[in-house]
Amino acid sequence: MITIDVFVRILDLIGTFVFAISGAVAAVDRRLDVFGILVLSFVAGNFGGITRDVLIGAVPPAALTDGLYLLVSVLAGLITFFWYTGVDRLRSPVLLFDAVGLSLFAVTGAHKALAFGLNPVMAALLGMLTGIGGGMLRDVLLTEIPQVLRSDIYAVAALAGASIVVLGNRLGLPYGVSALAGAALCFGLRFMAIRHGWHLPVAHLSARKRAEADPSEDEKES
Repeated sequence: MITIDVFVRILDLIGTFVFAISGAVAAVDRRLDVFGILVLSFVAGNFGGITRDVLIGAVPPAALTDGLYLLVSVLAGLITFFWYTGVDRLRSPVLLFDAVGLSLFAVTGAHKALAFGLNPVMAALLGMLTGIGGGMLRDVLLTEIPQVLRSDIYAVAALAGASIVVLGNRLGLPYGVSALAGAALCFGLRFMAIRHGWHLPVAHLSARKRAEADPSEDEKES
């Protein structure tokens, strides 16, 4: 019989591998060397969980004490380094795997935050952070605007999935039930966003575009 702790750890490791693949693919696309690929793999796969653990006081973080997290991240990086062509052919499935990883991290992050006594709102937010933290640092290291700050339905999907876990906990539902429901909601939102191009509203005209479109008073006078 698998205990809840073992079940959560398995989900965490699967999510780590999936996100590590996304980090490695991004690193290869930017022509980083093998060390850079492994670094991006570890960052993408573990930074969200490390940040969550530090914030809730679960120190040292599991990703730094359990060698399996490093092993899974390195394995994902090496697979991408040696077989990038095969991985790249699976770019669309990789997006779906990324959605799976987001779902797993969101529900396990919320569960761990609740286990450490955080209130429901903070637990849901930390579940979201667990899902998006690695991708945010990956993009920052690659000098890109983080994907979650742009128009994709990404952070919102993670927050929705984490909120279901928190709600299930408040209602006294078994963790397996609430985790499955939360992961399904998160994955469904992300899948629909990928398939149908869903996105959050963005500003119609940025400040820079407005400045370019509207001449200054001095220019008008001249």
